[in-house]
Amino acid sequence: MEPEQNPQQPHPAELELMKVRAGMAAGLTFEQSARLQGDTVEALTADAQTLAAELGAANQTPPAPRVGGNRGSDVGGGGGTVAAGAEEYRRKHPKREPRPLPTEEQQRRNPWQTSGYTMGSR
Repeated sequence: MEPEQNPQQPHPAELELMKVRAGMAAGLTFEQSARLQGDTVEALTADAQTLAAELGAANQTPPAPRVGGNRGSDVGGGGGTVAAGAEEYRRKHPKREPRPLPTEEQQRRNPWQTSGYTMGSR
């Protein structure tokens, strides 16, 4: 059996929703909006604006979400062209001397052959 509520007070779920709406409209986070005091939309809006002014959140806009995760420090700093990207790659990955070709003897040698190992009899 639910306890009887005062007809003047909103349902707890409705009150929570009013707090969140008033807080988000004032630029508060969800956690900050849960701390608002009041039973009416007007009281909650006034409390949200007061709290936002005290926190300095009234003029702040939330940062835009980044798509694709964090970007490295070198992303977006090279002119933005393919040629600039190729130059950056060449700078980070200098050319190495090519490995010498194996001799004919090295090509014929079995790489898995172990030298000097013999099966001894017991």
